[in-house]
Amino acid sequence: MNIERIELREIRMRLRAPFETSFGVVENRRILLVEAHSEGISGWGEGTATAGPFYNSETIDTSWTILRDFLIPLALGKDVRAEGMAELMKPVRGNQMAKAALENAVWHLESLARGVPLHRLIGGTLAEIPCGVSLGIQGTIDRLLEIVERELAAGYRRIKLKIKPGKDVAAIAAVRRRFPQIALSVDANSAYSLSDADHLKSFDEFGLLMMEQPLEWDDMVRHSRLQAQIATPICLDESIHHLRDAQAAVEMGACRVVNVKLGRVGGHGEASRIQAYCAVAGIPAWCGGMIESGIGRAHNIAMSTQAGFIWPGDVSASQRYWEEDIIEPEVEVTREGTIPAPESAGLGYGIRERRVRDLTVRHESYSARPASVAVLQQVLQ
Repeated sequence: MNIERIELREIRMRLRAPFETSFGVVENRRILLVEAHSEGISGWGEGTATAGPFYNSETIDTSWTILRDFLIPLALGKDVRAEGMAELMKPVRGNQMAKAALENAVWHLESLARGVPLHRLIGGTLAEIPCGVSLGIQGTIDRLLEIVERELAAGYRRIKLKIKPGKDVAAIAAVRRRFPQIALSVDANSAYSLSDADHLKSFDEFGLLMMEQPLEWDDMVRHSRLQAQIATPICLDESIHHLRDAQAAVEMGACRVVNVKLGRVGGHGEASRIQAYCAVAGIPAWCGGMIESGIGRAHNIAMSTQAGFIWPGDVSASQRYWEEDIIEPEVEVTREGTIPAPESAGLGYGIRERRVRDLTVRHESYSARPASVAVLQQVLQ
């Protein structure tokens, strides 16, 4: 496919309810969208970087700059295949979320050009995916229990609690006491240190499915030391940026579970390689979320149909987060806690382009016309 034009958009969407983690509280989401055009069709990708460099070093503004000045010039006017995008963008180090936004747009574009569902193009085999749900830190235990009960009634197969020091044991104990049999996990987003090992070991009594990213985002050594001291499986999230990280973490015993996020690992190509490795190594993998719009959510559904994703991910219904999404139909979860894999070409969901335009606060378009390409490519020389 010849990439004729690429558009960047920033949209802003307000959450139905504030979402609190150890990083802080999110009420409004700035979202970067990439649209790649070729021969009358277009594919969409979503950048999952947040407004500030708190989850990782990327932000929506750094992603915009890297895409505009470096990644888009590499792709414009080129005959590309989605599976070759990672190699095409290899000269640019890091910036995985920016790369994923563009690569995933090309995967969507190629699936439409071929007339096949995206999940089949990337090697998915599951007819439906199991779903879990991530719950932000709540003001009271009673409120938390109320939300857990509601989400279980909606069919979700795994409950994940966001935690931080001072907001952990009491919440975990209350949920486990009320719901003794559920698949329960916690996510610390790097809120603890190895000096908290004895405190974290106390979580073992609750029979957790996993403890996600308890220590620093870039410290596998201390995670390996902590895992040796506790029975609860550690799941790494922020630490895993590509297949080499996943291999290193498993080999050094830093984790027993891997969370795969499309943005964090650079797109569908690398996500596929990580889940394939995990499947061979006997390491459970699952799909994490970044409070995506429907476009990012649809890409997560496609990714989660691959065989290595054996645990329920954080892919939940559109209505959990948004009053009105930017895709149609919106993502819904069955009473059995699953999402069927769409069988129509592409993402399987239509883009509500008028709503996207209404939500857009910034928009730039780049064409493959020779003059335009020459100007953009100056930054690469």
